Amino acid sequence: MTNIAPFEGRKIRTIWDEVRETWLFSVVDAIAVLTDSPNPTDYLKKMRKRDVLLGNYIGTNCPQVEMPTASGKIRKNLVVDGVSC
Repeated sequence: MTNIAPFEGRKIRTIWDEVRETWLFSVVDAIAVLTDSPNPTDYLKKMRKRDVLLGNYIGTNCPQVEMPTASGKIRKNLVVDGVSC
């Protein structure tokens, strides 16, 4: 089950993880909301390059899950559960 959680008028894609019984949130969508970056994917890539510990942490602790994009395509997306990441 996927859902979109509004955050101050902006949307963050979410998906329910039945195994862990928790909601997972799109990292890129959260970055877009928190930074107002015009390209949150590039913002994340640059941050991961600049901060090696952050890059390792995200790569290890944030799984990729298939979620629909704004255009309706299904793509793998880094997600967080709000607790461990």
